[in-house]
Amino acid sequence: MTGVARGEKFVTLGVDREIFAVGVDAVREILDPRPMAALPHAPAFLSGIIDVRGDAVPVLDLRRKLGLAPAPLTEHSRIVVVEVAMPERDLVLGLLTDRVFEVTELDDDSVGEAPEIGVRWRSEYIRAIGRRQGRFVVVFDLARLFGSEEAALLADVAE
Repeated sequence: MTGVARGEKFVTLGVDREIFAVGVDAVREILDPRPMAALPHAPAFLSGIIDVRGDAVPVLDLRRKLGLAPAPLTEHSRIVVVEVAMPERDLVLGLLTDRVFEVTELDDDSVGEAPEIGVRWRSEYIRAIGRRQGRFVVVFDLARLFGSEEAALLADVAE
């Protein structure tokens, strides 16, 4: 796990009742949900692909990726398009979230590493845990959110 630099900015997003964050530098844009082309035989967490300015972008349902039950889209649902640096190549993909809150910094002196036990989410997905306005915020390590086989699948889908 890597730390969080002082003053680093994050896009905070909601999945179920939890707050997650991704580094603002990784975020390309935030979109309203749109029709997706289905991918037969794809893993359950891969919702489909969308067209973003002529590029095929795979969309991952964060609820399913995190082992939560799927939920219908709402007026607050968003697709956060991110660029993820992977060892083989950078991936551009969409993260389907229940809502996006804000671009923010985490509260000073609240950021720490994820404990090895007692965390609801797999610790290898987590870069850090901090607080924002008294609530825990889990900062994703986007490159570790996907295994090497999943990254290869996503790269193939985007081509």
